[in-house]
Amino acid sequence: MADIAHIGPGGRPRPRPLLRTYVGEVLRRHRREQGRTLAEVAREACVSVQYLSEVERGRKEPSSEILAAVCDSLRIELADLLAEVGRDLTVDRAPVFLRLGNALSQQHQHRAAGPQQHGGGAVMLLAA
Repeated sequence: MADIAHIGPGGRPRPRPLLRTYVGEVLRRHRREQGRTLAEVAREACVSVQYLSEVERGRKEPSSEILAAVCDSLRIELADLLAEVGRDLTVDRAPVFLRLGNALSQQHQHRAAGPQQHGGGAVMLLAA
């Protein structure tokens, strides 16, 4: 997969979204909301249509200069672009937090039920 990085502790791969994917999605969303073509934005930003298309699809990692030029062309501030990317990342991570929250809630309910008997000894589950 071109838009997922596999990074994880202990050699275990864990899919992680790439920043360039989110940057491209936000740029494309702004361009489309403005009703502009790739060619118009690319011409104003002094980049090729093909390159801008690859940036929007998350295939290319734009330099800070290219990103600034595309933001200027789209009349958006770089800070606003990055804030929107941050919000998108947070929204995409929400289901993970919800699943984690549900698992922790189940552990808490299990722990509140009291000590569990295993092999004749009492075992109390503790959370770190």
